[in-house]
Amino acid sequence: MATATGVKATGIDIHAYLVKDPKRATKFYRETLGLEPSWEGDQGAEFELGDGSTFGVWKMSDGSWHPSAGVFFAVPNLKEAVAELRKRGVKFTDEEPFESEVCHMIGAEDTEGNSFMLHQRKA
Repeated sequence: MATATGVKATGIDIHAYLVKDPKRATKFYRETLGLEPSWEGDQGAEFELGDGSTFGVWKMSDGSWHPSAGVFFAVPNLKEAVAELRKRGVKFTDEEPFESEVCHMIGAEDTEGNSFMLHQRKA
Protein backbone atom coordinates (compact mmCIF):
# COMPACT_ATOMS: atom_id res chain seq x y z
CA MET A 1 0.00 0.00 0.00
CA ALA A 2 1.46 3.36 -1.00
CA THR A 3 1.42 6.28 1.38
CA ALA A 4 0.44 9.84 0.61
CA THR A 5 3.81 11.11 1.82
CA GLY A 6 6.04 8.67 -0.04
CA VAL A 7 7.59 7.75 3.32
CA LYS A 8 6.89 4.32 4.73
CA ALA A 9 8.25 2.87 7.96
CA THR A 10 9.49 -0.67 7.36
CA GLY A 11 9.40 -1.80 10.98
CA ILE A 12 10.34 -0.89 14.53
CA ASP A 13 14.11 -0.97 15.02
CA ILE A 14 14.20 -0.38 18.76
CA HIS A 15 12.20 0.54 21.88
CA ALA A 16 14.20 2.68 24.29
CA TYR A 17 14.18 4.53 27.61
CA LEU A 18 16.16 7.56 28.69
CA VAL A 19 18.12 6.90 31.88
CA LYS A 20 19.94 8.99 34.48
CA ASP A 21 22.68 6.42 35.15
CA PRO A 22 23.46 4.13 32.18
CA LYS A 23 25.59 1.67 34.16
CA ARG A 24 22.93 1.32 36.86
CA ALA A 25 20.17 0.83 34.26
CA THR A 26 22.21 -1.72 32.31
CA LYS A 27 22.90 -3.64 35.51
CA PHE A 28 19.18 -3.57 36.38
CA TYR A 29 18.10 -5.15 33.08
CA ARG A 30 20.99 -7.61 33.18
CA GLU A 31 20.19 -8.76 36.74
CA THR A 32 16.39 -8.64 36.67
CA LEU A 33 15.58 -9.89 33.14
CA GLY A 34 18.81 -11.69 32.25
CA LEU A 35 19.51 -9.38 29.31
CA GLU A 36 23.07 -9.20 28.00
CA PRO A 37 24.04 -6.08 26.04
CA SER A 38 24.66 -6.51 22.33
CA TRP A 39 26.25 -3.03 22.50
CA GLU A 40 27.39 -1.08 25.56
CA GLY A 41 29.02 2.34 25.89
CA ASP A 42 29.36 5.27 28.26
CA GLN A 43 25.91 6.60 27.32
CA GLY A 44 23.98 3.36 27.57
CA ALA A 45 23.37 -0.09 26.16
CA GLU A 46 21.30 -2.02 23.66
CA PHE A 47 19.97 -5.52 24.20
CA GLU A 48 19.05 -7.66 21.18
CA LEU A 49 16.29 -10.03 22.20
CA GLY A 50 15.62 -13.55 20.96
CA ASP A 51 12.81 -12.41 18.66
CA GLY A 52 15.13 -10.00 16.83
CA SER A 53 13.80 -6.86 18.51
CA THR A 54 16.08 -4.46 20.35
CA PHE A 55 15.62 -2.63 23.66
CA GLY A 56 17.89 0.25 24.65
CA VAL A 57 18.74 2.51 27.59
CA TRP A 58 20.57 5.80 27.03
CA LYS A 59 21.62 8.94 28.82
CA MET A 60 21.18 12.10 26.75
CA SER A 61 24.41 13.83 25.68
CA ASP A 62 23.33 17.01 27.47
CA GLY A 63 22.45 15.13 30.68
CA SER A 64 18.74 15.93 30.46
CA TRP A 65 16.19 13.31 31.48
CA HIS A 66 12.44 12.75 31.47
CA PRO A 67 10.33 9.61 31.77
CA SER A 68 10.18 8.04 28.34
CA ALA A 69 9.16 5.11 26.25
CA GLY A 70 10.34 5.69 22.74
CA VAL A 71 9.73 3.86 19.51
CA PHE A 72 12.25 4.03 16.67
CA PHE A 73 10.63 3.53 13.28
CA ALA A 74 12.92 2.05 10.61
CA VAL A 75 13.07 3.97 7.33
CA PRO A 76 15.18 2.99 4.31
CA ASN A 77 16.53 6.51 3.69
CA LEU A 78 16.48 8.86 6.66
CA LYS A 79 17.49 12.03 4.80
CA GLU A 80 14.74 11.57 2.20
CA ALA A 81 12.16 10.79 4.90
CA VAL A 82 13.08 13.89 6.93
CA ALA A 83 12.96 16.15 3.85
CA GLU A 84 9.55 14.82 2.81
CA LEU A 85 8.04 15.02 6.28
CA ARG A 86 9.38 18.54 6.86
CA LYS A 87 7.54 19.61 3.70
CA ARG A 88 4.38 18.18 5.26
CA GLY A 89 4.85 20.14 8.50
CA VAL A 90 6.11 17.40 10.82
CA LYS A 91 7.92 18.89 13.84
CA PHE A 92 11.46 17.55 14.43
CA THR A 93 13.54 17.96 17.58
CA ASP A 94 16.74 18.88 15.73
CA GLU A 95 17.80 20.43 12.43
CA GLU A 96 19.90 17.42 11.43
CA PRO A 97 19.84 13.71 12.31
CA PHE A 98 22.20 12.41 14.99
CA GLU A 99 24.81 9.83 13.98
CA SER A 100 25.94 7.11 16.36
CA GLU A 101 28.34 4.22 15.81
CA VAL A 102 25.53 2.05 14.46
CA CYS A 103 22.80 4.33 13.08
CA HIS A 104 21.38 7.72 12.10
CA MET A 105 18.28 9.04 13.89
CA ILE A 106 16.15 12.10 14.52
CA GLY A 107 13.31 12.79 16.92
CA ALA A 108 9.88 13.95 15.80
CA GLU A 109 6.42 14.56 17.27
CA ASP A 110 3.00 13.35 16.23
CA THR A 111 -0.06 15.63 16.23
CA GLU A 112 -0.69 14.84 19.93
CA GLY A 113 2.82 15.75 21.13
CA ASN A 114 4.04 12.14 21.47
CA SER A 115 7.65 11.71 20.50
CA PHE A 116 9.08 9.08 18.19
CA MET A 117 12.31 8.58 16.28
CA LEU A 118 12.99 8.00 12.61
CA HIS A 119 15.88 5.56 12.46
CA GLN A 120 18.23 4.17 9.82
CA ARG A 121 20.71 1.47 10.73
CA LYS A 122 24.15 1.57 9.18
CA ALA A 123 25.03 -1.33 6.91
